[in-house]
Amino acid sequence: MQYSSAKGLLLRLVCSIFVLLNGMHAGVAWNEEPGSLILGCGLDGGGAKDADGREWSPDNKFLGPEGGSITSKASYQDPSLMSEIPYMSARVFSSEATYKFPIQPDKRYWLRLHFYPALYESFNPSDSFFSVTANGVTLLSNFSATATCEALSQAYIDREYSLAPLNSEALTLTFKPSDKYNGTFAFVNGIQLIPMPELFDSGELVGYADQTTDVKSLNLQTMFRLNVGGQYISPIQDSGLTRMWYDDRPYLYGGGTGVTNQAEKNVLIDYQTMPKYIAPSDVYSTSRSMGPDKDVNLGFNLTWVFQVDPNSMYLVRLHFCEYHYSKVNEIAFDIFVNNQTAQAQADVIGWTGGKGVPTYKDYVIYVQDGEADDMLWLSLHPSPDSKPEFYDAILNGVEIFKLNDTDLSGPNPQLSEMLLKQQKEDEEAGFISHKAYHKHVVIGGAAGGAAGLAFMAALFLAVYNKKKRVPGSEGHTSWLPIYLNSHSKSSSSGKSVTSSANLSAMAQGLCRYFSLQEITQATKNFDEANVIGVGGFGKVYKGVIDNGMKVAIKRSNPQSEQGVNEFQTEIEMLSKLRHKHLVSLIGFCEENDEMCLVYDFMALGTMREHLYKGNKPMSTLSWKQRLEICIGAARGLHYLHTGAKYTIIHRDVKTTNILLDENWSAKVSDFGLSKTGPNMNTGHVSTVVKGSFGYLDPEYFRRQQLTEKSDVYSFGVVLFEALCARPVLNPSLPKEQVSLADWALLCKQKGTLEDLIDPCLRGKINPESLNKFVDTAEKCLSDHGTDRPSMNDLLWNLEFALNLQENVEGGSTHSARAQESDFEDVSLGDNDMARHYKNLSLGSDLDLSDDSNENPNAIFSELASPKGR
Repeated sequence: MQYSSAKGLLLRLVCSIFVLLNGMHAGVAWNEEPGSLILGCGLDGGGAKDADGREWSPDNKFLGPEGGSITSKASYQDPSLMSEIPYMSARVFSSEATYKFPIQPDKRYWLRLHFYPALYESFNPSDSFFSVTANGVTLLSNFSATATCEALSQAYIDREYSLAPLNSEALTLTFKPSDKYNGTFAFVNGIQLIPMPELFDSGELVGYADQTTDVKSLNLQTMFRLNVGGQYISPIQDSGLTRMWYDDRPYLYGGGTGVTNQAEKNVLIDYQTMPKYIAPSDVYSTSRSMGPDKDVNLGFNLTWVFQVDPNSMYLVRLHFCEYHYSKVNEIAFDIFVNNQTAQAQADVIGWTGGKGVPTYKDYVIYVQDGEADDMLWLSLHPSPDSKPEFYDAILNGVEIFKLNDTDLSGPNPQLSEMLLKQQKEDEEAGFISHKAYHKHVVIGGAAGGAAGLAFMAALFLAVYNKKKRVPGSEGHTSWLPIYLNSHSKSSSSGKSVTSSANLSAMAQGLCRYFSLQEITQATKNFDEANVIGVGGFGKVYKGVIDNGMKVAIKRSNPQSEQGVNEFQTEIEMLSKLRHKHLVSLIGFCEENDEMCLVYDFMALGTMREHLYKGNKPMSTLSWKQRLEICIGAARGLHYLHTGAKYTIIHRDVKTTNILLDENWSAKVSDFGLSKTGPNMNTGHVSTVVKGSFGYLDPEYFRRQQLTEKSDVYSFGVVLFEALCARPVLNPSLPKEQVSLADWALLCKQKGTLEDLIDPCLRGKINPESLNKFVDTAEKCLSDHGTDRPSMNDLLWNLEFALNLQENVEGGSTHSARAQESDFEDVSLGDNDMARHYKNLSLGSDLDLSDDSNENPNAIFSELASPKGR
């Protein structure tokens, strides 16, 4: 407790110094707009000044006579509060009450509401649930400042709205305690009502060519406002509109974060005809770009991720200012919002005409209301189609606003399981009492972006507390920094907290739930003697359930960051898919921080084990056996691509993910990286590159655009691996031979491919069958996906190669076409899979796995090194 207080005081001191120093050099004086109202609710006397020098006036003369209210001082000042004003005094409403403010009917106004949930006399903030309306526009509904602050690890919360002209000479602001619970009340600490210029016009509607949305008549809520590549900008440093701009680092996605840039001192920001109030010069004088390396830049997207309320329209405003390049088409890039092209071949110099000239672009997008549809993705990627001189992209600032004409409210966020667990532990240790509401370890929102030390502290706490929302939980509407991740943890009570995937599977009765006791019994308490594989997700055990049924049980490694995503994806995928050539998921266990997946036991292990000498004490696979295994795996992949309701892209096709049962029937396994595929409008899924080196589609790696042809490329590597029986990567070989795919293609061109064939097969393959097989594999490895065959054509060619081989051997003609009995089609539901997987595998391009070190005994596609992929 003493440590927490000391840390809070240190943060407050550092942040105060930071803001003071920034205010000294900013050169922008805070200027109160005529007609502005800045009210400290519950203030006595003539008002008071905050830490920025702004004068806050009492609110009583604007309060209507109806309704009961009291003024009260907060019983406790959180160390993160940089200023007592307006947060340490509040007006508390036990019944509906209104403010009436004089306004100009044709003006747009900023409305900012400030809340500090603390104990006010006998009013416990945990009992505060209320709504707020402004001339009939719903701003907050069943709002809990306590729940919001706790979930976001903040001491206070601010809400900023931009209200369209109301055609009235008065703004009626109504606070109403919720009637859903007993003893509820409303409160507010500060109100700002400031006339503002018309910042908004229209925005291009993403996904609908040449269509725009008129924003002038709509009300907006500020969700995020970021100074990209720069520092926190306080209200007194803003360009006259008293806005706060935050650092963009908490929202960067993946390992490709680019580089930050700052304009030289001799570069002046020349607004020309654009109003200076659009954004301060500090925003336009800093930026984030991809970096100087063309090859690296072509291999990733510069991406930010924001958590938003679904079923809503959003205005995304992007600010640009180029101060390094000076010619048209020196850099050109594409802008993507939620995987849709918002702007192709963006050229900042082409827009502005010169260095140091700022501009902005507005885009409007609708975020659907579906499973996992609570993220807004913003990505930049160099545009090779325009053939720019340099492959780079740039961004200076981002603002995201929620749009509506009547209702801007959103649900309260829920506490993460980690927070609940920590809270219970603190209660048991005597640190927290619900009867006396005090917070001890919190980070204030404004302080969060203001100083380096504060940022690192906020980052630490947020990384600890971050949790991806699951269906049934409620989203936040904060525009303060939120850090994103996905975790599945048990509750503080020790009972399992079932993830969205589990709930979905259990609800449909397609997947069995195992207790932890059943799992430990099946594996003899996870006896090391039963380990049959180990890798990124964890160890794989051989087990026995029920009446002697053999199973394979994957147990999560708590240190594996990718394990949760893989766990959810495997359940969601395999519980809804049934096919003869897909591995069967029997069930799962999630209890006491344990996550286990239970599969049918594949008695003969992986395809790879039978290709390499010394791995199995049995005869070498014949050419016919290898063809049949490849055909079986191709059937499974063909079903994923075409047989299910949505295209499913496996994304990790390799010989350790092709399992063999006791009858040598091949089954595709490991759906931990799978993605539901394109909606056929774009033909691809833009996503971070994941997979295994040696099998990875080069086009996917370059463009980060995943298609079913990415699986085809990986399967082409599998085909050459089946033919040559050598690892796909072998660093001990000469440089040109390290990659099996590259070396096989080169040998094919030189006519020396026979030298690569497994010596055990030489002279045993029908030349016609071999030629058909090699031609098929070669086409699979085409550099461009459009030149590769579909999985259906690939399957046909493999069947033909098998028929050619069987005709020579005198065997019966084998029809490898999938019959109706091969699979049981289980409906995936309306859009639920596409929505669920849209944002599921959060990670980075650093998640790529080098497959060369893989444990040859691993039944599943796991690495010997227990690292996330």
